[in-house]
Amino acid sequence: MLSNSEKACEIKRQVSLMNFLAKLGFHPKKTHGNEAMYISMIRESDTKPSFSVNEKLGAWYDHGLGKGGDIFDLAMLYWKGLKFHEAVEKVQEVCSLPRAEQSSSRNINLRPRLKVAVKLPNYQIREIKPFGSTEVINAYLRSRGVFDAASTQLAEVHYYVVDEKKLRKEFFAAGWQNELGGWEVRNKYFKGCLGKKAITFIPGYQRELAVFEGYFDYLSWKTENPASSKSILVLNAVALIELGIKKAKLFSDIELYMDHDTAGYKALNAWKTALPYSTDKSGVYQKFNDYNDKLAAALKAKRMKNINW
Repeated sequence: MLSNSEKACEIKRQVSLMNFLAKLGFHPKKTHGNEAMYISMIRESDTKPSFSVNEKLGAWYDHGLGKGGDIFDLAMLYWKGLKFHEAVEKVQEVCSLPRAEQSSSRNINLRPRLKVAVKLPNYQIREIKPFGSTEVINAYLRSRGVFDAASTQLAEVHYYVVDEKKLRKEFFAAGWQNELGGWEVRNKYFKGCLGKKAITFIPGYQRELAVFEGYFDYLSWKTENPASSKSILVLNAVALIELGIKKAKLFSDIELYMDHDTAGYKALNAWKTALPYSTDKSGVYQKFNDYNDKLAAALKAKRMKNINW
């Protein structure tokens, strides 16, 4: 009889994350190469995809939670309260797989393969370059309407990932550091963190603080408020809201710029409960999900107007 870990390895060999999610009724909203983006199924629905799946590596990452893992980690979060061995059985049931110990008895070649585990991505930073070095990144920032504000705030992070076959793949993205030295990175196809996840704090005026869910929302605000000297706090993920609240207790004047989605409303309510004197300022992008969506929409409308002239 196979152990739980052996069963798990055999199931991962047979089942892809995307097929498992399809069995549950979830399908990607967009894909690029081996990356697929979903509306998160382990949090209440957001309005834009924030759950990424790397099909080749068998790994997922939820940007709202700041957590990731393999198919069984996902099962234990999707069906809250499951233990590991129960998650193995649940995945096996959902995917209509024969019991692992039965299939192994019919195929003597299966056992050696059980020793091969799917590894999570192992990112290594190769170089931090000055802002503006790579035109692809510049074009992306222009498309989001934050290029000018980003010029004094961001750097370029060039990094690589070695997959389970020891193949090295090169990537690059716009990046900013958080309080623990991790690099939050973003490009047209990917948003994530290299290193430890944490908030980002930019000191300014000691009494006034502006709080944002994401760095691009801060850059959007900075674009419209270039002369402001407020201190800035970027959560980088709503899951870090308690850390943000702890930091914000030092300020007497707090403005909040949360997303107009379920996670954003929950974060806003939690913040206002802890620090009721904070002011919700999300009305400045009332018809949009977040501040950057407003800027990008205005930029697109301007381009369309110029084309029609």
